[in-house]
Amino acid sequence: MPEQKSNQREQSRDRRRPREREPQDEREQLDERVVHIARTAKVLKGGRRFAFRAVVVVGDNHGRVGYGVGKAREVPDAVRKASDRARRIMRPIPLVGTTIPHMVVGDFSAARVLLRPASPGTGVIAGGGVRAVLEAAGVRDILTKSLGSANMLNVVAATFKALEMLKSPEEEARKRGKSVEAVTPFWLRGGKNGEEEE
Repeated sequence: MPEQKSNQREQSRDRRRPREREPQDEREQLDERVVHIARTAKVLKGGRRFAFRAVVVVGDNHGRVGYGVGKAREVPDAVRKASDRARRIMRPIPLVGTTIPHMVVGDFSAARVLLRPASPGTGVIAGGGVRAVLEAAGVRDILTKSLGSANMLNVVAATFKALEMLKSPEEEARKRGKSVEAVTPFWLRGGKNGEEEE
């Protein structure tokens, strides 16, 4: 019986090893950014217990992005936890060229973030957490404005909510019964200031 158990353990270890290598290859390809690290304190009978909260944004620079929050007694552990959570909730977002398809406003708690598409060559006009999320997602031209709280975690979450609200031009064109060119930004379809060419 003990021999069987040891054989089973060795087999289970062999099965786990290849799975551990896959995420390492994936980590090298993904763009991981530590946005914010905060020190938190819990008051106990013997004094204060300090811990750290890390906010991490992970993206592939090609339309997939996620964010995660990790808490631990040490900074590296908090960052690792946040990174793992960010990978688990990565979502695809629709892009049109190097920008987003339409204007959108995202709300989370007291934070509000406005995202507006921009013409090629504009760059990412954003600050702090908003810039980290957008660059990790692969957006290269965009105008943004933070309209509410400056809390970094809430700003990142509001940006993520705004990106989740985006609709792809193909789906919207199919719903409206129009061509894809009619619902894409005018600078990408060659028209003048949104005038539809019939």
